[in-house]
Amino acid sequence: MANTFYEKFVKWLTKETPPDEAPPGDFNRLKYEVRPGDVVLVDGRSRVSKVIHTITQSPWTHSALYIGRLHDIEDHTLRKIVMQHMKKRENVRLLIESMPGQGMIVSPLSTYRKYHIRICRPIGISPNDAELVIAYAIHSLGKPYNVRHLLDLARFLLPWSILPRRWGSSLFRTATGEPDSTICSSLIAEAFTSVKFPILPYIKIDESTGFELVHRNPHLFTPKDFDYSPYFEIIKYPIFDPNQPLPYYRQLPWAKEGTLHQDHGIVSEYTKATKRKHFLRNFLSPKKGLAKETEGSDTDKKSDDDNISKPETD
Repeated sequence: MANTFYEKFVKWLTKETPPDEAPPGDFNRLKYEVRPGDVVLVDGRSRVSKVIHTITQSPWTHSALYIGRLHDIEDHTLRKIVMQHMKKRENVRLLIESMPGQGMIVSPLSTYRKYHIRICRPIGISPNDAELVIAYAIHSLGKPYNVRHLLDLARFLLPWSILPRRWGSSLFRTATGEPDSTICSSLIAEAFTSVKFPILPYIKIDESTGFELVHRNPHLFTPKDFDYSPYFEIIKYPIFDPNQPLPYYRQLPWAKEGTLHQDHGIVSEYTKATKRKHFLRNFLSPKKGLAKETEGSDTDKKSDDDNISKPETD
């Protein structure tokens, strides 16, 4: 009974809502650019994505590690592990990701064809270290998704006055001292940390050497950190090729002049009437209007009192 309830809850939590607009990037061009070892960021649309968005204040709610196609994995042992976790043995581009209710899994890159995604490429990483990062992720397949870790992360990011840090500080580790489960960004951070590749290291000033780098706790990473890190190159492909003859942006199929998108799929013509309507709605709410009327009445009353108290002069 408990397992059934949990499964239904996870399904409700991870259900993706349909997009209200087309993704801003060109997936067909992006899929040919992505390389093994790249981090793929996703702007999710599920309820858990909204929670992560609220916690991190970033549109990037999910991260995954691209490992290439099955034949790109040269090590036969690693390839066999990946095959065991594939739903279908197809020659497709593959990601390793951590999902609620599923844990660490292998997914096709095409899962996110209709999503806003971004590639974060580790700058200057050697081919051998990139393979080690991928191997680390492959060996983590099957680990459960750490929901408690997500809650603990929220505790660290929220103000102390709301949730003191001392509460639940043991959630990061098990009784043996080692994490028994993970989330998407922490696993990827662990993989890069294993080869001493920096993401957002702490820079400690040292009198003898000038400074030294200290690895950040991998469990404190969120998807936006790979976007923010100066050690990752950001790669994105707009729908239209900016390499076309300039100015390419003037050749785009724009809607007629005055048509604006109001978010959530609402498109309208922005005329003087709509401009006045938005102004009244945003700045002249009933409460503000009442306050202004009250203020005006007080001013008029004061003015009348002044006229009464002051004698007339020539």
